[in-house]
Amino acid sequence: MTQPGTAEQELDVVVVGAGFSGLYLLHRLRELGFAAKVLDAAGDVGGTWYWNRYPGARCDIPTTDYTYGFDPELEKEWTWSEKYATQPEILDYLRFVADRYGLRRDIEFGTSITSARWDEQARQWLLATDGGAQLRCRYYVMASGCLSVPKAPDIEGAGRFAGEVYFTSRWPHEGVDFTGKRVAVIGTGSSGIQSIPLIAAQARQLTVFQRTPNFSIPARNGPAPADRLQRLEADRAAYREAAKWSAGGTPSPRTDILGATASAQVRRERFEAAWARGELFGILGVFADQGTDPASNEIVAEMIREKIRAAVTDPATAEALSPRDHYFGTKRPCLDSGYFETYNLPHVRLVDLRQQPIASITETGIDLAGESLEFDAVVYATGFDAMTGALVGVDVEAGGVSLKEKWAAGPSTYLGLMTAGFPNFFTITGPGSPSVLSNMAVSIEQHVDWVADCLSTMREQGLQTIEPTPLAEAAWNEHVQDFAALTLHPTANSWYMGANVPGKPRVFLPYIGGVGTYRQACDDVVAQDYLGFRLGGPGGTRCRDGAIRRVQPDVAMVLEAMAKLGIPPMNTMSADDARALAAAGRAVRPPGPEVAEVTDGVLPGPAGDLPYRLYRPAEPGPHPVAVYFHGGGWVLGDLDSDDPLCRDLCNKSGAVIVSVNYRHAPEARFPAAADDAFAAVQWAAAHATELGGIPGQLAVAGWSAGGNIAAIACQQARDHGGPDIAGQLLITPAVDSDPTRPSYTENGEGYGLTSATMRWFWDYYADPADRDDPRAAPLRGSLAGLPPACIVAADFDPLRDEGVAYARALEAAGVPVRLIRARGHTHTSTTMVGVVRSGAPVRAEMAGALRAFFPAHAPA
Repeated sequence: MTQPGTAEQELDVVVVGAGFSGLYLLHRLRELGFAAKVLDAAGDVGGTWYWNRYPGARCDIPTTDYTYGFDPELEKEWTWSEKYATQPEILDYLRFVADRYGLRRDIEFGTSITSARWDEQARQWLLATDGGAQLRCRYYVMASGCLSVPKAPDIEGAGRFAGEVYFTSRWPHEGVDFTGKRVAVIGTGSSGIQSIPLIAAQARQLTVFQRTPNFSIPARNGPAPADRLQRLEADRAAYREAAKWSAGGTPSPRTDILGATASAQVRRERFEAAWARGELFGILGVFADQGTDPASNEIVAEMIREKIRAAVTDPATAEALSPRDHYFGTKRPCLDSGYFETYNLPHVRLVDLRQQPIASITETGIDLAGESLEFDAVVYATGFDAMTGALVGVDVEAGGVSLKEKWAAGPSTYLGLMTAGFPNFFTITGPGSPSVLSNMAVSIEQHVDWVADCLSTMREQGLQTIEPTPLAEAAWNEHVQDFAALTLHPTANSWYMGANVPGKPRVFLPYIGGVGTYRQACDDVVAQDYLGFRLGGPGGTRCRDGAIRRVQPDVAMVLEAMAKLGIPPMNTMSADDARALAAAGRAVRPPGPEVAEVTDGVLPGPAGDLPYRLYRPAEPGPHPVAVYFHGGGWVLGDLDSDDPLCRDLCNKSGAVIVSVNYRHAPEARFPAAADDAFAAVQWAAAHATELGGIPGQLAVAGWSAGGNIAAIACQQARDHGGPDIAGQLLITPAVDSDPTRPSYTENGEGYGLTSATMRWFWDYYADPADRDDPRAAPLRGSLAGLPPACIVAADFDPLRDEGVAYARALEAAGVPVRLIRARGHTHTSTTMVGVVRSGAPVRAEMAGALRAFFPAHAPA
């Protein structure tokens, strides 16, 4: 062991942790000529693989992928013996790496940091170790691992047991022999599931205490998969590059098959293939929608339960082992070797703590409600304080604020790499990065390369400090949680949410957007001159502040998919071609939700009958009535255009929705659409009873151009003696004809509706001389005396500013207004029912506002 010196040492970089992260980072820093040192409390390299020596400990990513990829020569010199290597082999690998690159001379073992203080004047970190040493460094990097701080058992009397006590997270290096002993294992997470079959093979009696059953699949360990080896050997560089841009950090194909719509045969075939392969990303990707759709998830979950029932002979035990309290994948699923079959052994018992909770640990065993059990040994497989435990466990302070204080409500990072207020402080695979949801080897290399390249760039440019801005950090935190909210993950009480540690803030900790998506964000930050970072040096500071990802994640995916289709801009098409394109898009979208009744009809308009479609809610009537007008720039659309949205509004608002198809340009130009809208509102008011409505409870609603004519209908009703309108719901409406507002420039390209297309719509609909008319641009009319309004304005919409301006103008005129700012959304995305999940909360607000227009139906 290297003994720490007593004199203060000054270094460029100090790294905490000598596992996968610390070893590679040290190698990169030395290559770049930085004076660096790694500190680790362990007695050797290995990180988590040094400490986690419990029976059965293995990686759960195939070793073809769970390996360094930075050096082809290293891969030639090391061959893994199995598909999933055991802890001793992984530890040997890391020792081999340390020796091959001569890393040990810059690693200090048996040493922990006790405090870290940022010296603002010197622009250095001052570190104190448990051996009394003082170190100064320009950069301080925590490479301490996501699963490195054991979670203390939160069980009454945990310290009282007088027999042998073991923790899977700190297993004795000399091993443990359970032969002839009565053993208790508390916990059935990954370490419990891996160790229980091997403990059972030794113990005279094994009792497993399970708080929460866990999903697990057979690892089917053995030689490395032949197909992976063939791909790797055929083109190693391509294989490693594909992993870098994949979802999980392994080059695995993704499916577009939906569990919700696939046939029973396809469902079974895909599941059985994944089950037989024995890989986590395979079973997590049986269907494209299983991580977001409860129904699809339940298909996979029930098939796994079938496997559990087939493996466990006692039905009651099989049921107790079958998870039903969380969606599959929302807690870390496990790989096992005969785990469920272990419960068929006569000396193995499962205690379901949901039925028989532990009253207390005693000196001789464990007391349950109505039963006392004696043991010779107790094994705690109770997991870790994941992702943040190691980071806040050290006294890290900058500007008089500790990291623990800053993160009291949950971790806050930019890219999972840094945190505002703590200059030159890096976290490898920290919260807010893919880390534990990915192949850690790939994520670690990406983080290390980013940090090393950053420090090299700073040195070249004469910069001394780097720190994220509060704005960039807050936006990234928001993006991380936005992505998580698209999935089922936040519903589970998992360690991904910090739920396994009492008192820990409930926040989704990793980034679920995928390894490739995350890598692109990190690369984009650098390409934009370190967007969101403040960099300083002798010549002063520089900062290009901003958010790297502002569009909602699922909206971004839709935009990316649309861009890949290569569709010509709409403004280059004829009206008929644009209509055909819109109809083709409608043909492949998901249907909207079921409603109690849908009826088509016609109503009299100024120039002939107008088709309408009525949507009736399931609650007994009569109901309020909302007349709705579809979008499409006065050129496109019909009764099918906004059908899913109308269904959604009907169900959530409890109102009868009457969607009316008005005349379109260029066949019928201004003011045809506005005239049709007013006629439809008059007709609906006069026929409320036969529509199943409540007379006098009438609202109007519309999206885009439909919002335009809905707003105009309100002005017309006020000016022409009625009918009375209770409220107007205007969804990203076109309410003015001025294309010079900033949002026309800021959002003019790349977000679906372009500024050029909006001008194309206006040119088809109204002559320039008519565009100042309030029947074309309702913002230019008198706004006093109008009904209450709810206006939705989307961040990335050319029409954003005019929608906000209309809300402000209505307020100034004394009209009650609710302005919904659709953060991260585009002109179209909030209306995309069944496609854009992040629009659901906005649509719920819309429906709530519509309901609130009618006092008797307003929320309590």
